[in-house]
Formats: sequence, C-alpha cells, structure tokens
Amino acid sequence: MNRKVYQYKSDNIVVTYDKGRCIHAAECVRGLPQVFDVKKRPWIQPDQAVADQVAAVVMRCPTGALHFQRQDGSAGEPAPETNTIKPAANGPLYLRGDIEIYDSAGNLLLQDTRVALCRCGASRDKPFCDGSHSQAGFIDEGQLGENKLGPKEMLQGKLKVVLAENGPLLLDGPIELYTAGQQLGAEGGKGALCRCGGSQNKPYCDGSHHHIGFEAE
Repeated sequence: MNRKVYQYKSDNIVVTYDKGRCIHAAECVRGLPQVFDVKKRPWIQPDQAVADQVAAVVMRCPTGALHFQRQDGSAGEPAPETNTIKPAANGPLYLRGDIEIYDSAGNLLLQDTRVALCRCGASRDKPFCDGSHSQAGFIDEGQLGENKLGPKEMLQGKLKVVLAENGPLLLDGPIELYTAGQQLGAEGGKGALCRCGGSQNKPYCDGSHHHIGFEAE
C-alpha cells in the first residue's frame, strides 16, 4: 500500500509514523511525553529518551501507526507468538500478532504486528479505522456474541485476514478473541468478523451486510 510515512531519527533509533493509521489512542503521549509531544515540532523527538524506552512505547501503539528501526544493532520489534483480536468499546478491532491482510483478489495489502480495523462500516480508509466511529455514533460495548470461530488447528502461525467484497473480515489462522475488558472469550482457527456495523452478533458476521447494503472493495 502506498502511504505517506514520516521518519524521526536519533543516533540509535528511527521512529516511523503513518499519519493515516493514527486514531489518537495517545499511548505514545502518555508513555513518553518528552519524546511524543504534539505541541512541539517535530512532535516526535526520539533523542529525548534512551532507545529501549522509545521502542517499548512505540510497541504500545495499537494501530501500527508507529514503528521503529534500531540503528545500534539491537533487535527490532518481534512478532507476538499469539494472534489476538480485541473489539474496542464503541471503536475498532485491535489486532496484534503475525498478521497479513489481503484484498478479495488475494493481493497482500499489509503485513504487520499491530493494526486497527474498522468495524463500524463508516471509515473512509477501509479496512483501517480512521476514527469515523465517533462521528457515526457507533455503539457497541466490545463484548463477544455467540462464538462463531472454527476449531483452533495450531497453536502458532500467521493470521491471514481477507477482505470479502462488500462483506466481512475472513480470518484464517490461530486466534484468541478478547472482550474490550481484556477477558479471553474465544479461541479458534477460522472465522468471519463484522465490518459493516450491522451484525446482531458482534464481533462476528451474521450476514447483515447484505440487508443494509454495505459496500467496500
């Protein structure tokens, strides 16, 4: 995907920022305000803390808008051993793990360890969340409906997410699904999650996209 990514450098670490994927969760600002300060220019100054601290806070970014590259020979960000999905209360699906996102034609759109995907149906940057859930008045507590995940065939491996045309997020790979309150609610290996906002069995798809005329490439 062709996106504008900004770089902020110190001698030991480079922080990259994809503005389009930022929904202002503010984990970075709370974690290291001397490095991440929206009142300053540049707003990211990685030389204001040691590289290990910067890297740790970057990995708290739930959307993947922030990443880092070490310049001092230290290891980069590891892929989590477990693929997890958490619906935020009145917000997106937060995914962490070894994640690959494909379009309906099978083209790889993104490979990442952290991403926030739209589940309200209103994002102008589908499949990514762009904060439109707030303006759209999307309401969902982030609990789990009746489990619709298939059996978990393996303990580890990539999570493949395919965007069904005008339909759900199709999952293939080991998954742990949590509530917004951080409780493990379901485990599985395949499934379909709602991205139109209309399902009565959130976060799972129940076919509501057909009835409400959801459209997404």
